[in-house]
Amino acid sequence: MPAELRFHTVHASESPQESKQIEQLLTESDLGWDSRVETFVVCRKGAALVACAGIDRNVVKCVAISPAFRGTSLSLQLGGELLKVAMERGHFHLFLYTKPDNTVFFRGWGFYPLVEVRDKVALMENSPIAIRRYCSDLRALRKHGGKIGCIVMNANPFTLGHRYLADVAAESCDWLHVFIVREEASMFSYAERYELASQGLSHIKNITVHHGSEYIVSRATFPSYFLKGKCTVDQCFTAIDLLLFREHIAPALEITYRYVGTEPACPVTSRYNKDMKHWLETADSRSPSIEVVVVPRITLRGSPISASEVRRLLQNKSLQEIKKLVPETTMRQLISRFGDQRRETEMTDGDDH
Repeated sequence: MPAELRFHTVHASESPQESKQIEQLLTESDLGWDSRVETFVVCRKGAALVACAGIDRNVVKCVAISPAFRGTSLSLQLGGELLKVAMERGHFHLFLYTKPDNTVFFRGWGFYPLVEVRDKVALMENSPIAIRRYCSDLRALRKHGGKIGCIVMNANPFTLGHRYLADVAAESCDWLHVFIVREEASMFSYAERYELASQGLSHIKNITVHHGSEYIVSRATFPSYFLKGKCTVDQCFTAIDLLLFREHIAPALEITYRYVGTEPACPVTSRYNKDMKHWLETADSRSPSIEVVVVPRITLRGSPISASEVRRLLQNKSLQEIKKLVPETTMRQLISRFGDQRRETEMTDGDDH
């Protein structure tokens, strides 16, 4: 009797031997091992590994099927098993990376194309309407004008540098849209960062501060952003994130300008800013171009004001130095979280400069 197909899950960090077999199958399929994949769903026929599919939170990748089983019902079985594992873990809205030639294949899993970098990579999601629904919600917040600007910020935490960038952009635009990165991969939680940014930008009248989404600088659209210092930026991921912005988000809000600060310290963000000009300003028949405006960062004693410097000072408990880098609204939050009541008067006395 021929061996039956058997499915099971593999936790990469706990199964080095099976991980080696998965890596070999990926290599045979001209795919690379992704260390961010937490769990694989694998299929065996007897002792032989014949298929695998990886999931990194709500992102599907590293899908490979042995040549002898391609074009069979194994593909649909593998997809069904993977979706079951994802949903058991509470992930219902899924993204999937694949080669552009394979998008038709993954439609059978219930995934639909979002954006594509020609001949390199495509991003899909398991909903035909999710992106349209999101953009419809954005259109309800549209403000008309000749010059509509946008900033995407992590604000970890919100600094005088963030405020300066927004001030410059708002003064130049009829309306400014600010998106706060939603991922929980920072020292400060998303709720804290959104609140600090909202408070720090409350003096600007022609502004909308938006909640972030999985369609803007997220683990799904731009995972390298959350792995600073651990890997080289993958240009395809950068392109995916920026094409999503250009083809879907910007048209929904009629955004024509995107503002960024100069980035002298972080190579990931610096490269992202450079790629932004290419992917947003290059002529494209699918969507209007967006002008990228680079604003020089404000400095203190010759050094750029940055959230990373604030975090470094927090580690050293240098609250007095931080006072020079953040607005009063941020300072109050930092004292509440990291300081003590005895020092509050000292730390908040005076202006924000």
